[in-house]
Amino acid sequence: MEHMCGGREGCAGRGGHEKLRLHDAQGVTALPLAPLLGMCPDLVRFEAVARLQHLSAAAAELEAPQSTVSRSIARLEAAVGTPLFDREGRGLRLTRHGRAFLARVRRGLEEIATGCEELRQATGMPGTVAIGFLPALGTAPVPLLVSWFRARHPQARFQLVQDNAEGLLERLRAGEVDLCLTSPLPDEPGITTVPVAREPLRLVVPAGHPLAGRSRIRLTDAAHEDFVMATSGYGLRRLVNGLCAAAGFTPRVAFEGAEIATIRGFVAAGLGVAVLPPSPVAMPGLVDLPLHDPAAYRTVGMTRVTARTPTPVVRDFIHLLRSRAQECFGALASGGPELA
Repeated sequence: MEHMCGGREGCAGRGGHEKLRLHDAQGVTALPLAPLLGMCPDLVRFEAVARLQHLSAAAAELEAPQSTVSRSIARLEAAVGTPLFDREGRGLRLTRHGRAFLARVRRGLEEIATGCEELRQATGMPGTVAIGFLPALGTAPVPLLVSWFRARHPQARFQLVQDNAEGLLERLRAGEVDLCLTSPLPDEPGITTVPVAREPLRLVVPAGHPLAGRSRIRLTDAAHEDFVMATSGYGLRRLVNGLCAAAGFTPRVAFEGAEIATIRGFVAAGLGVAVLPPSPVAMPGLVDLPLHDPAAYRTVGMTRVTARTPTPVVRDFIHLLRSRAQECFGALASGGPELA
């Protein structure tokens, strides 16, 4: 699901590029292009030429005449008093001084973009929150959060992206989203994670299944059943595989699905059983059985890139989630570092 220009290439805006993507050691940071071009066009064009190492490629990305980009580079070199590029055939390569200058320019553009965002916040134009989330969270938690936030900030825009846990982490690192709601929680350098909910997992069986009358069940009781599982690569698949391994068996996978609603549909059709979090919408023909296993839960967390400073609107959204997580997800997970 992509919403409000939520594609992987960013939003279209002025000249087809509303976002400027800055590449550095921490990954990619997406900044609003229009105000930066308005205030410091030469620096924006310098960053593009330095990144692409070609005048025509930079001009094409910015949808500006090549002569305009060339004049910007000439003005900048005259202003700093030293060449910033070595000319190599049809391409350009940064000089030693140019590389040092580029690092400062990128930091400066980030600070200016943050300042613009703060001004928009102060004048009732809070900007955009780009949020990635698991498909299963699109039924209730994420719509609730967006609704509550829009009630406080009617001008806020949202870019919504759904993906599996690995895809969300990739998009987060690439700067395509400001934060993610995901499970399992990533544990890697440079990523800050805060648990926001602990969802119990249930054994879901068809209504006429021999186990359907139980009030509580052990996972080993389903060891000989066919399982409908999340697709390989999904966090829920790894979690269920781990629970089954701890219970002493390998699940016999009959079907796989990328959406929890699809998995529930296959179970309702009598094609297997599944281990799933609770559904906010009841589906006829299914029975959810509590599992007698203290590890039968999944933790949903909010993640962001540690080195990126959240804009004011993203900070407000994070604070809203932290303050109302219990209403969205149920039991609130305790502990964890602050995101903002």
